[in-house]
Amino acid sequence: MHPMLEPYEPSSADPFDHTKASHLLNRAGFGGTEAEIRKVMDLGPARAVNWLLDFPDSNADEQGHDVPDLSSIQGLPASFKEVRRMFNGKGKEAKKEAIKALRMANRQAFMAAWGWWLKRMASGPHPLQEKLTLFWHGHFTTSFREERLALLIWEQNELLRKMAAGNFRKLLHAISRDPAMLDYLNNEQNRKGHPNENYAREVMELFTLGIGNYTEDDVKQGARAFTGWMHDGTEFFFNRRQHDYGVKRFLGVVGNLNGDDVLEIILSKPACPKFIASELFAFFAYPEPDEAIVQTLAGQFRQTNFEIRPLLKTILRSKAFYSANCIGAQIKCPVQLVVGTVRLLGIQMPPPQMMFGALNLMGQVPMMPPNVKGWAGGRTWINASTLFARYNTAVRLAGGKLSIDDVPRDDPPALVDALLNRLIQRPVDDSRRQVLLDGCRSRARPEQAVREVCQLIVSMPEYQLC
Repeated sequence: MHPMLEPYEPSSADPFDHTKASHLLNRAGFGGTEAEIRKVMDLGPARAVNWLLDFPDSNADEQGHDVPDLSSIQGLPASFKEVRRMFNGKGKEAKKEAIKALRMANRQAFMAAWGWWLKRMASGPHPLQEKLTLFWHGHFTTSFREERLALLIWEQNELLRKMAAGNFRKLLHAISRDPAMLDYLNNEQNRKGHPNENYAREVMELFTLGIGNYTEDDVKQGARAFTGWMHDGTEFFFNRRQHDYGVKRFLGVVGNLNGDDVLEIILSKPACPKFIASELFAFFAYPEPDEAIVQTLAGQFRQTNFEIRPLLKTILRSKAFYSANCIGAQIKCPVQLVVGTVRLLGIQMPPPQMMFGALNLMGQVPMMPPNVKGWAGGRTWINASTLFARYNTAVRLAGGKLSIDDVPRDDPPALVDALLNRLIQRPVDDSRRQVLLDGCRSRARPEQAVREVCQLIVSMPEYQLC
């Protein structure tokens, strides 16, 4: 075990305090309320990670929780499950008519699904499951811009949720059959004699191996293996007539290979567990970890047959995760900024149309990544135009009806400290604290002071980090 991947053990000199508990809830979710932070502190780092990972390997519909409400959309039933029933047992022509009807209300159905997911990230029962769903969505990218059916985008989102912490091998096979993915990367056009190389390329370059671990000939041969992987409008089917049954040579393996064979060959390569482990570590901890850290995580990932939960436990419990170059060093993605602000201030998520515009200005609209590479993240979140939008959005959210009645309103220093503890969750310079204190004392009404101090805090550079 690499020393930095050994479990962090609290001590009197290095306690598991409010800052560290908040850090865990920020990275393994979208920020913690005071009650959640206290619970995590009581549990300790190891048991807290177990608690966060204790969610069912099922989607939202199977869990029996709220799902997108389509009842107000003309021409659609009340839910996507009922939309799916429109296709069950129907012939080709009946399916075409149903698809035509759905496309008339496609934008509205998408906004219903999009707004629902944003609310679920803020107030759903399993924050880490939603954080992982967001991670896999950025990894296995698919965009509503190229998808003609909101139903398929919703069902892909549910697939990622169900398999978020399960087995990567199974997830890879499932996403390769996903109709929205087949549309997005043009595998519908991948036919015998005229292979389309898009999916074969991206499954290696962006999903499993990374650049430098395959050749252009591997792309061509892999594309032949995926010929005939199509869907009938709503469901995967294998078109035997369009599959190339000839011999292929892919990553050194020769045979009459199909898509599943290609995926298994990819999984057998050392570059695959290394690539996924590195991506997960960068998302939850920090980018560009030492090669030795990545190799250790990759070895564990392979030994557990690509089980995701054990890998996450190692990352989230590690000394590296609680190191100084990790805590408070990640630039919040726009979704983290919005959802975290809603959670920490106890406010209602604004209407989807409003948040869609704000997130679009900040550069991250869930279900609409900019391209197949997803969001670059990190420093790319911050530039002259996005920073203005980030400050404006956070200030606007903090100006709403706040649910923070537990702060001492008649004691300005205590109020400022309580709000810093709630929103920044890390120590700040005395000079910044003094600015907040001065602003607090200049307000005659306590309610006004609370709101304006919150707005000042979310405007601080420190609030852009977690």
